[in-house]
Amino acid sequence: MKAEQPPPSMRADARRNRARVLEAAQAAFASDGLLVPLDEIARRAGVGAGTVYRHFPTKEALFEAVILHRVRRLVDRARALTVAERPGEAFFEFVAHMTRESAAKKDLIDALGGSGISVTANLAEVNRDLWDAIAELLARAQRAGEVRGDIGIVDLMALLRGTFVATNHEDGDTGLAGRVLTVVCDGLRVSASSGRSSKTTDGGK
Repeated sequence: MKAEQPPPSMRADARRNRARVLEAAQAAFASDGLLVPLDEIARRAGVGAGTVYRHFPTKEALFEAVILHRVRRLVDRARALTVAERPGEAFFEFVAHMTRESAAKKDLIDALGGSGISVTANLAEVNRDLWDAIAELLARAQRAGEVRGDIGIVDLMALLRGTFVATNHEDGDTGLAGRVLTVVCDGLRVSASSGRSSKTTDGGK
């Protein structure tokens, strides 16, 4: 799972060019998703198109390197929160973090929601890691009685993907993501007046 890392034998100038391409690609994919052409990424990176193709022969290969880094950061954050003293707060903190990330980054929607690209073993593995970490956050919050017990990980991920898509547009309404997030989190919480059971569903697995 090290596809985004350059080979140790790569020359220093080649490493710098590769890093510039990845930096430009991260910004381009975050704003435009997979629609941005490789030639445009080369222009933003200040390198020739041939340099991009030498390091990343296809757009899919470049996208994979970018998204692996981004999703691994999400995995690390989720795993760190699985040992938090307040499971409910940890769960909702992560949900809010993912929503904020996706609000400005179309590449996360492409990766988590299905973008038509070929799913490699690396991407499949890191997405499984993310699902597993979020499932643990969900299960802990449910055991603590903070999240309704009739929601599983499949339900949650479908809800999050829908939230990402709904809040990722360019109409200038900067408060939309926050309002939608509030409604989503209120729907996930156990209501004292509803009498819902807070028994865990083991993350829906």
